[in-house]
Amino acid sequence: MATLRDEQGQGAKAGSSGSDEVLLKISKSSRHSKITGDFAERLILYWLSKHGFECAFVDHTGLDIIAKHPDSPERMGISVKSRSRTPGTEGVSLTVGKGELTKLAKACESFGCVPYFAIVIDAGKRIHGWIVPKSKFEELCGGGAYLHWRMGDDRLKRYEADPEVKAFEFTTRTTTWW
Repeated sequence: MATLRDEQGQGAKAGSSGSDEVLLKISKSSRHSKITGDFAERLILYWLSKHGFECAFVDHTGLDIIAKHPDSPERMGISVKSRSRTPGTEGVSLTVGKGELTKLAKACESFGCVPYFAIVIDAGKRIHGWIVPKSKFEELCGGGAYLHWRMGDDRLKRYEADPEVKAFEFTTRTTTWW
Protein backbone atom coordinates (compact mmCIF):
# COMPACT_ATOMS: atom_id res chain seq x y z
CA MET A 1 0.00 0.00 0.00
CA ALA A 2 1.33 3.48 -0.90
CA THR A 3 2.11 6.12 1.67
CA LEU A 4 0.64 9.56 0.99
CA ARG A 5 1.76 12.84 2.53
CA ASP A 6 -0.66 15.38 3.95
CA GLU A 7 -0.15 19.15 4.16
CA GLN A 8 2.16 18.78 7.17
CA GLY A 9 4.19 16.01 5.54
CA GLN A 10 2.69 13.33 7.75
CA GLY A 11 2.35 9.91 6.18
CA ALA A 12 -0.87 7.99 5.74
CA LYS A 13 -1.59 4.77 3.93
CA ALA A 14 -3.66 5.12 0.77
CA GLY A 15 -6.99 3.40 1.07
CA SER A 16 -6.57 2.78 4.78
CA SER A 17 -9.79 2.42 6.68
CA GLY A 18 -10.61 4.68 9.58
CA SER A 19 -12.71 7.68 10.39
CA ASP A 20 -10.16 10.26 9.28
CA GLU A 21 -9.91 11.16 5.64
CA VAL A 22 -6.50 11.26 4.00
CA LEU A 23 -5.65 14.89 3.25
CA LEU A 24 -3.46 15.35 0.23
CA LYS A 25 -1.60 18.42 -0.91
CA ILE A 26 -3.85 19.98 -3.52
CA SER A 27 -2.44 21.10 -6.81
CA LYS A 28 -5.30 22.47 -8.89
CA SER A 29 -5.36 22.30 -12.68
CA SER A 30 -4.72 25.35 -14.82
CA ARG A 31 -8.44 25.44 -15.74
CA HIS A 32 -9.76 24.81 -12.23
CA SER A 33 -11.47 28.22 -11.92
CA LYS A 34 -13.41 27.66 -15.16
CA ILE A 35 -14.28 24.09 -14.18
CA THR A 36 -15.41 25.29 -10.73
CA GLY A 37 -17.73 27.85 -12.34
CA ASP A 38 -19.20 25.29 -14.75
CA PHE A 39 -19.70 22.80 -11.89
CA ALA A 40 -21.42 25.43 -9.72
CA GLU A 41 -23.81 26.47 -12.51
CA ARG A 42 -24.79 22.86 -13.19
CA LEU A 43 -25.06 22.06 -9.48
CA ILE A 44 -27.52 24.93 -8.91
CA LEU A 45 -29.44 23.91 -12.06
CA TYR A 46 -29.59 20.31 -10.82
CA TRP A 47 -30.66 21.29 -7.30
CA LEU A 48 -33.48 23.51 -8.60
CA SER A 49 -34.66 20.80 -10.99
CA LYS A 50 -34.51 18.16 -8.26
CA HIS A 51 -36.87 20.31 -6.20
CA GLY A 52 -39.49 20.87 -8.91
CA PHE A 53 -38.30 24.07 -10.57
CA GLU A 54 -38.50 24.39 -14.33
CA CYS A 55 -35.10 25.81 -15.17
CA ALA A 56 -32.71 26.42 -18.02
CA PHE A 57 -29.05 27.24 -18.31
CA VAL A 58 -28.51 30.45 -20.29
CA ASP A 59 -25.34 31.99 -21.61
CA HIS A 60 -26.00 35.70 -21.16
CA THR A 61 -23.98 38.53 -19.64
CA GLY A 62 -24.87 38.66 -15.94
CA LEU A 63 -27.28 35.73 -16.06
CA ASP A 64 -26.63 31.99 -15.83
CA ILE A 65 -29.96 30.33 -15.01
CA ILE A 66 -33.64 31.14 -15.45
CA ALA A 67 -35.91 29.21 -13.09
CA LYS A 68 -39.54 29.06 -12.03
CA HIS A 69 -41.15 27.09 -9.25
CA PRO A 70 -44.52 25.62 -10.33
CA ASP A 71 -46.26 27.07 -7.25
CA SER A 72 -45.03 30.63 -7.81
CA PRO A 73 -45.58 33.19 -10.56
CA GLU A 74 -42.05 34.51 -10.01
CA ARG A 75 -39.45 33.89 -12.72
CA MET A 76 -35.96 33.89 -11.20
CA GLY A 77 -32.90 35.19 -13.03
CA ILE A 78 -29.86 33.71 -11.30
CA SER A 79 -26.22 34.71 -11.47
CA VAL A 80 -24.00 31.94 -10.08
CA LYS A 81 -20.79 32.83 -8.23
CA SER A 82 -18.38 30.17 -7.02
CA ARG A 83 -15.02 29.56 -5.40
CA SER A 84 -12.91 26.52 -4.62
CA ARG A 85 -10.89 26.98 -1.44
CA THR A 86 -7.68 25.23 -0.48
CA PRO A 87 -7.13 23.94 3.06
CA GLY A 88 -6.73 26.85 5.45
CA THR A 89 -8.69 29.31 3.26
CA GLU A 90 -12.19 27.87 3.77
CA GLY A 91 -13.31 30.99 5.65
CA VAL A 92 -12.27 33.49 2.97
CA SER A 93 -15.13 35.63 1.62
CA LEU A 94 -16.46 35.45 -1.92
CA THR A 95 -16.14 38.95 -3.36
CA VAL A 96 -18.46 40.37 -6.00
CA GLY A 97 -17.92 43.72 -7.69
CA LYS A 98 -20.81 46.21 -7.88
CA GLY A 99 -20.74 45.88 -11.68
CA GLU A 100 -21.99 42.31 -11.36
CA LEU A 101 -25.16 43.57 -9.67
CA THR A 102 -25.79 45.96 -12.55
CA LYS A 103 -25.24 43.22 -15.16
CA LEU A 104 -27.69 40.92 -13.36
CA ALA A 105 -30.31 43.67 -12.99
CA LYS A 106 -30.12 44.55 -16.70
CA ALA A 107 -30.33 40.93 -17.82
CA CYS A 108 -33.29 40.27 -15.52
CA GLU A 109 -35.06 43.34 -16.82
CA SER A 110 -34.63 42.07 -20.39
CA PHE A 111 -36.03 38.62 -19.55
CA GLY A 112 -38.70 39.67 -17.04
CA CYS A 113 -37.00 37.98 -14.10
CA VAL A 114 -36.50 38.73 -10.42
CA PRO A 115 -32.71 38.90 -9.81
CA TYR A 116 -31.06 36.30 -7.58
CA PHE A 117 -27.54 35.24 -6.75
CA ALA A 118 -26.49 31.65 -6.20
CA ILE A 119 -23.24 31.08 -4.35
CA VAL A 120 -21.34 27.79 -4.37
CA ILE A 121 -18.23 27.41 -2.21
CA ASP A 122 -16.09 24.29 -2.13
CA ALA A 123 -14.69 24.75 1.38
CA GLY A 124 -12.58 21.67 1.94
CA LYS A 125 -14.78 18.92 3.32
CA ARG A 126 -18.00 20.83 2.63
CA ILE A 127 -19.57 22.20 -0.51
CA HIS A 128 -22.02 24.98 0.38
CA GLY A 129 -24.77 26.28 -1.90
CA TRP A 130 -27.03 29.28 -1.37
CA ILE A 131 -29.71 31.00 -3.45
CA VAL A 132 -30.63 34.49 -2.33
CA PRO A 133 -32.55 37.43 -3.82
CA LYS A 134 -30.24 40.17 -5.09
CA SER A 135 -31.70 42.65 -2.57
CA LYS A 136 -30.96 40.30 0.34
CA PHE A 137 -27.48 39.58 -1.08
CA GLU A 138 -26.74 43.31 -1.03
CA GLU A 139 -28.10 43.62 2.52
CA LEU A 140 -25.98 40.72 3.80
CA CYS A 141 -22.80 41.69 1.95
CA GLY A 142 -22.51 45.38 2.80
CA GLY A 143 -21.79 48.36 0.59
CA GLY A 144 -18.79 49.80 -1.14
CA ALA A 145 -17.24 48.92 -4.48
CA TYR A 146 -17.23 45.22 -3.56
CA LEU A 147 -19.69 43.01 -1.74
CA HIS A 148 -18.39 40.20 0.46
CA TRP A 149 -20.25 36.91 1.07
CA ARG A 150 -18.51 36.06 4.32
CA MET A 151 -17.76 32.49 5.31
CA GLY A 152 -17.09 32.70 9.06
CA ASP A 153 -19.06 30.44 11.39
CA ASP A 154 -21.15 33.37 12.67
CA ARG A 155 -22.16 34.28 9.10
CA LEU A 156 -22.95 30.69 8.15
CA LYS A 157 -25.33 30.52 11.12
CA ARG A 158 -26.88 33.85 10.12
CA TYR A 159 -27.49 32.63 6.56
CA GLU A 160 -29.04 29.42 7.87
CA ALA A 161 -31.42 31.35 10.13
CA ASP A 162 -32.58 33.74 7.39
CA PRO A 163 -35.75 32.50 5.63
CA GLU A 164 -34.84 34.43 2.45
CA VAL A 165 -31.56 32.53 2.11
CA LYS A 166 -32.11 29.05 0.65
CA ALA A 167 -29.24 26.68 1.31
CA PHE A 168 -27.89 23.18 0.87
CA GLU A 169 -24.63 21.56 1.85
CA PHE A 170 -22.66 18.46 0.94
CA THR A 171 -20.11 16.86 3.19
CA THR A 172 -17.37 15.31 1.10
CA ARG A 173 -14.87 12.59 1.84
CA THR A 174 -12.18 11.27 -0.43
CA THR A 175 -11.75 7.59 0.33
CA THR A 176 -9.14 6.68 -2.28
CA TRP A 177 -7.49 8.88 -4.89
CA TRP A 178 -4.27 9.38 -6.80
